[in-house]
Amino acid sequence: MKIVFMGTPDFARESLKQLYNNNYEILAVVTNPDKPKGRGMKLMKSPVKEFAEEKGLKIYQPLKVRNNVEFIEEIKSLKPDAICVVAYGKILPKEILEIPKYGCINVHASLLPKYRGAAPIQWAVINGEKTTGVTTMYMDEGMDTGDMILKQEVEIGKDETTGELWDKLSKIGANLLVETLEQIQNGTAKREKQGENFSMAPMLNKEIAQINWEEQSAEEIRNLVRGLNPIMGAYTILDNKKIKLWKIEILDKEIEDKINYNQNIKNGSVIIANAKEGLYIKAKGGIIKVIELQGENSKRMKSEDFLRGNKINTL
Repeated sequence: MKIVFMGTPDFARESLKQLYNNNYEILAVVTNPDKPKGRGMKLMKSPVKEFAEEKGLKIYQPLKVRNNVEFIEEIKSLKPDAICVVAYGKILPKEILEIPKYGCINVHASLLPKYRGAAPIQWAVINGEKTTGVTTMYMDEGMDTGDMILKQEVEIGKDETTGELWDKLSKIGANLLVETLEQIQNGTAKREKQGENFSMAPMLNKEIAQINWEEQSAEEIRNLVRGLNPIMGAYTILDNKKIKLWKIEILDKEIEDKINYNQNIKNGSVIIANAKEGLYIKAKGGIIKVIELQGENSKRMKSEDFLRGNKINTL
């Protein structure tokens, strides 16, 4: 089967790697343009581009795909049997969707129709879901609305972060894509309509990262911290300084009862802050112990290490 592959991040790289290792004829790889990153604003290649270059594959990096006649005609001339799309980052127009013989096949990191959109893994963790998975589907002009082909469900660990789940689902998605293409080629692939009962997973914004101690419960805060690790990090303001929380845990009731503190203090108040014991913060419905954090203009570190060189006032 002749494939055009479209993808950008490391999540997509796993699928491209699996197609390559299974000897699919990869006619071309389409990925986003290089982006400036870091203090020096050096142009960085996408993980998909790095793999494609390593294997000597043809690469396209169009700024846009919609109303890009030259690019669309170029893809048409390749005559692909299928176009595989994994976290590419752009919505494909009808002109591209209609090119391949077997259609455009998408790998989406949720159990559709739940969590359509740009950030399904992050929102599954933030919302405290116990399970998620990967779905392959035939693409149409909507946002993750096409007919489903295969699904694989996985459990989300109690302390699993977006980064950990991302890596797990990227490998599952890669294997599921190969299985999907085999079924399509053999004529055994099924099509299942999604129906109207769906939920969305929009792109994350910076506002979501700030912890709201009054409105969010301890469990919701724990899920927010997991869900934003390692993308941007959830943060709070302590002593007028922005502190990112990368890893926290909620104390068991037995341990909480042993801590002597004023239970009437407001949520978000620091109960304990020293290098020997660590950092403990009162939350709605429990006490949070901060395991790993990051101060302003600093690196991620254990809270005890941070408190050796930084003072945080307690109530």
